Amino acid sequence: MHGIILAGSSGSRLWPLSRDLYPKQLLKLISEKSLLEKTYERFMGIMDIDNIFAITSTKHINDVRVQLGAYNKNVRVLGEPVFKNTAPAIAIAIKYILDYKGDDIVIVSPSDNLIKDDEKFRQTIEQARELAKKDYIVTLGVKPNNPAVGFGYIKKGDKIDEGFKVDAFKEKPDLKTAQEFINDPSYFWNSGILIFRAEVFMETLKKYANEIYDIVQKFDFKNHDDIPYMTFDEFPSISIDYALLEKADNLAMVEMQSKWDDFGSWDALYNLSKKDEKGNVKIGDIIEKDCDNTMFFSSNRLIAGIGLKDLIVVETSDAILVCDKNKTQDVKYIFDKLKEENNDVHKVHTTVYRPWGYYTILNQGEGYLTKMICVTKKGQLSLQSHNHRSEHWMILQGTARVTLDNKVFMLKAGSSISIPVKALHSVANPYDSELKIIEVQKGDKLSEDDIVRYKDIYGRVKAKN
Repeated sequence: MHGIILAGSSGSRLWPLSRDLYPKQLLKLISEKSLLEKTYERFMGIMDIDNIFAITSTKHINDVRVQLGAYNKNVRVLGEPVFKNTAPAIAIAIKYILDYKGDDIVIVSPSDNLIKDDEKFRQTIEQARELAKKDYIVTLGVKPNNPAVGFGYIKKGDKIDEGFKVDAFKEKPDLKTAQEFINDPSYFWNSGILIFRAEVFMETLKKYANEIYDIVQKFDFKNHDDIPYMTFDEFPSISIDYALLEKADNLAMVEMQSKWDDFGSWDALYNLSKKDEKGNVKIGDIIEKDCDNTMFFSSNRLIAGIGLKDLIVVETSDAILVCDKNKTQDVKYIFDKLKEENNDVHKVHTTVYRPWGYYTILNQGEGYLTKMICVTKKGQLSLQSHNHRSEHWMILQGTARVTLDNKVFMLKAGSSISIPVKALHSVANPYDSELKIIEVQKGDKLSEDDIVRYKDIYGRVKAKN
């Protein structure tokens, strides 16, 4: 078997915690491991580790590769140069598997599913696998327990072997329709998890989504993993449900045996979190009085609430969300509005986590940007250069091993050093205590795009620069 993890979501409904450049699947919200890592571990219990692939946006590829590289240093991660929704992403991934390994049973899973029992999940996959061998495209259905409007629905048909024929796919309904669905035992939530033979998927794509099929045939992955932008941009932007599943006649459904949830919105996190006797969820520094069924999430500052009911209140260093608990699907509107207005609050946090630690943006203006950089023990930034900016580092805490144009400097707290434009440089923390640095950037381009990496212990150098 092969596994494909879809890891390209922007997580817009979990804004302001999820951002365009560091979305929900990379966050560690409910455990010490991210949703992406939990999905990978789940696949490890089903198939050979070298048969697990991920496909994500090129802007997330380094973060995905670092997280999954902890399990398999040779992990394969495909990078979509532009977002085109799930149909092109799955089609490209299947073409890659066919070129790389040939026909096989494939599991496709989003990276933001929460599955409580991995053993029951494995049993469900075994049922679905038997149907996939008979040339069905199999989806995993979840018995609904509330009239959710954020999920698609599947209507099951006649019984076949280990599952059921699919009568229809229904996109996200309004509340009234969702209520009708949960009162009808033939309707299930669509988990987004698919199991099929690779060749069967391609044959079905050719029959029902010929435009996508013709474009995907232009790609050849026999000798490389690259996805050329110009060819990929020819794809229409369309979900796999609309492009294929609503049309195909070889669909089957197997009911998910494990408890399942889609970690896509704040109400999902509320439902999964521990509550007090009044139904409140309090994460972070919270004081409340006379509040009911409200979720408080504080990242940095105290949240004080009085007399609140059925709300979501989320604080980060640069944004605050206050939302009716029944309107969390509409958070995407805020995310899209910020994106439309080129407001970077949709894109990145003021604090950004990296494999070596994190940095926090303290101040910025025309031609300058100031950061506080924290390098954890044994952490090391890549050997890099910048074409558009200079940097000045002041050591606040710890001892820094700075490499600058092939010279090494050991700098203690109170010391400073200047990094000229285009100079080769790196910094490492060889000790067990944290290293903290104030960095002042000056130049005409002050973004993470202005980094040319030459060496990196975290595998973020794809090719010779």
